[in-house]
Amino acid sequence: MPGVQPLIWLVEDEISIAETLIYMLQQDGFSVTAFERGLPVLDAAAQRLPDLVILDVGLPDISGFELCRRLLAHAPALPVLFLTARSDEVDKLLGLEMGADDYIAKPFSPREVCARVRTVLRRLQKSTLHSDMLRVGQFELDEAAALIRWCGEPLLLTRYEFLLLKTLLLAPGRVFSRQQLMDQVWSDAQESFDRTVDTHIKTLRAKLRAINPESNPINTHRGMGYSLGIR
Repeated sequence: MPGVQPLIWLVEDEISIAETLIYMLQQDGFSVTAFERGLPVLDAAAQRLPDLVILDVGLPDISGFELCRRLLAHAPALPVLFLTARSDEVDKLLGLEMGADDYIAKPFSPREVCARVRTVLRRLQKSTLHSDMLRVGQFELDEAAALIRWCGEPLLLTRYEFLLLKTLLLAPGRVFSRQQLMDQVWSDAQESFDRTVDTHIKTLRAKLRAINPESNPINTHRGMGYSLGIR
């Protein structure tokens, strides 16, 4: 979306490298969250996901490969770019075969990293447009198939559950009042009540929680309504 900065997570324990990459990525129009360890990334991923992860293979608390494996098990569509001090072909193949999108060996040019990040995101965007898929955080919306995936798993939704979640997905972060959701989702219903939205939100949360118990992306704004907490 125009004006929205893609969010990059940088997982790198060498401070000098991290500071240089943060500066260059921000200059290139990205929003950056940096981590010096790998395990906090898993905690953060349970709450929200970035647009791309730059991941150092040699982390002090967990292997970058293992961290990548866990992240992709949680969010299979998450783009990952590896950084490594080892240019060994076996390491490269291991990283790419487990689902990483690219691989850069140290020493590298920070400008090259920025270029690779843009290439991966551009390729993902083209793929999304081609397949009529909308990716929002851990969600994938396929309107043509009336299908929504959460953490890589298809959600079994009723008609109104699908329309309600779709409405929230198309405007992540926006707070919808109950009446706004009623107007957009139940506009053709013969009869509707104020509690209808609350009931469907409750069943949606249960279905999301059954797939990922640690994440609750639908936010309640007391006295206001609901929003999807992607950003």
